[in-house]
Amino acid sequence: MEIIPVAFDSMGVRSMATLVKSKISIFIDPGVALGPKRYGLPPHPIEIKEKEKYWNKVKKSVKDCDIVVITHYHYDHHNPKDVDCLTNKLLLVKHPSNKINLSQKKRAAFFLNQVKDICRVEFADSKSFEFDNVLIKFSKPVFHGTNSKLGYVLEILIEHKNKSFLYSSDVEGPSLEEQLGFMLESNAKTVFVDGPMTYMLGYRYSTSALESSIKNLIRLIENTDVKNLILDHHLARDLRWREHLSKVFSAGKDAGVNVCSAAEFAGKEERLLEAMRKELYAKYPV
Repeated sequence: MEIIPVAFDSMGVRSMATLVKSKISIFIDPGVALGPKRYGLPPHPIEIKEKEKYWNKVKKSVKDCDIVVITHYHYDHHNPKDVDCLTNKLLLVKHPSNKINLSQKKRAAFFLNQVKDICRVEFADSKSFEFDNVLIKFSKPVFHGTNSKLGYVLEILIEHKNKSFLYSSDVEGPSLEEQLGFMLESNAKTVFVDGPMTYMLGYRYSTSALESSIKNLIRLIENTDVKNLILDHHLARDLRWREHLSKVFSAGKDAGVNVCSAAEFAGKEERLLEAMRKELYAKYPV
């Protein structure tokens, strides 16, 4: 099994786009976006260029894969305006009307109407699928963050032979027991987690949620067979993310677990462009 981070926040765009190659190819969350405002500034032209580059990479990868997974309907996880790459694919998607907030419910209806004539769609909540001995198992819907305000997401386990991969989607932590439960039960060797939203600490993300996330990530390290723990997405919008999660890095080192960003896992240089937006405008005035 080969796990390829295609587009992530640590690479310069809002995304968790991931390709998993095994006997079949599975693309998870084909979307790329930018933060509309950061430090009161719109995306810098460098960010816009990176978004275009990564969206083209996503589309190319999706065209070559067999199955596409959409864990929820935020625009950094799906793109309803450019669906041609989904033609003839099997889509395994978050249910569009159960355990979903109003905003995502509207987006889901629009997206599914866009793709209804070009691909086959299956609702995936709490289900398992098997293709050529590759297992794809979905969690029940869990909170996008610490409550239902932003809706619900699906976590995913992919297994083939002795290899296993878990993708948390937007748990923003995980700070909650329900979010962690699926991860512990899955016992995957490689885990991609949307880490705590530290760039909004004290505003939209509480210190207590951060503390719970740190404890739960350490529990994940100490109570599973994880070998690679990739922390990214909301977390990588903060230049100080490693400082905030120093206890997790220490626990990983003690347990022989590689804790890193998606960019590092892919062998790329980190480019936290959204977090660097003020610097971009200062260095490259518009």
